[in-house]
Amino acid sequence: MSRGIAAAGLSLVLLAALAWTRPAPANEQPNWILPSCEAALDEIASAFREKEYRFWNSNAQIVDFARVQETAFRPWSAQQVMSRRFCRADAKISDGVWHPVYFSLEAGMGETGATWGVQWCVVGFDRNWAYNPDCRMAKP
Repeated sequence: MSRGIAAAGLSLVLLAALAWTRPAPANEQPNWILPSCEAALDEIASAFREKEYRFWNSNAQIVDFARVQETAFRPWSAQQVMSRRFCRADAKISDGVWHPVYFSLEAGMGETGATWGVQWCVVGFDRNWAYNPDCRMAKP
């Protein structure tokens, strides 16, 4: 009988732990505090360098950023929409040419869902046309 009680107790503890760690449903998004636009620049430069090298056999790199600015924060009025900060910057590529970069910091989009993530597009380097035309789909 004591085994049954112990098993039931263990089951309750496991269920409580699972309930505690469940992700919030879409209509219960946590109140995320997103960092400023500048916080994403290193990640964008690193991801750009990796993408160019791995997929396009290119040595292009972002060597500098200028005129970083927020263009919108949570532009949609629905409260259940996750927080997003839209930004724009100019990126100097290793060939010496400046290109606009459009990017967004998104709540809950980090590797584990516990942090923010970034989506970005460098005009002229959207080779797979994911944000075509001219990175327009990366804007709010």
